[in-house]
Amino acid sequence: MSPRRNRPKAAGSSGRSAEDDPAGRYGGWQSTESWQGEEWSVRHVAGASAEGKTYRCPGCDQLIPSGVPHVVAWPEFAGVDDRRHWHKSCWNAKDRRTTRVQRSRNAPKF
Repeated sequence: MSPRRNRPKAAGSSGRSAEDDPAGRYGGWQSTESWQGEEWSVRHVAGASAEGKTYRCPGCDQLIPSGVPHVVAWPEFAGVDDRRHWHKSCWNAKDRRTTRVQRSRNAPKF
């Protein structure tokens, strides 16, 4: 018995291309949401594609550990520098949060 092929046989095969996947290489899916009078692009990131990276959530000011599924959001017409990584629950609760995050005295200021 021969091993299973993991790649398409030819470039013109019926396999899916990168253009067919709206989420790109990060897994999950992408959508557009309205928030604070702006349109935001929101991408749900799978935990496996976030392996080896940590981010700070702007909603709760806590670290998002490596390998944890989360959300990346940015204003629709902004650049790459405006992307922010959020916990899914923090993104869903963004309208219920206050504008000022309260930290404990010994929390690091990043």
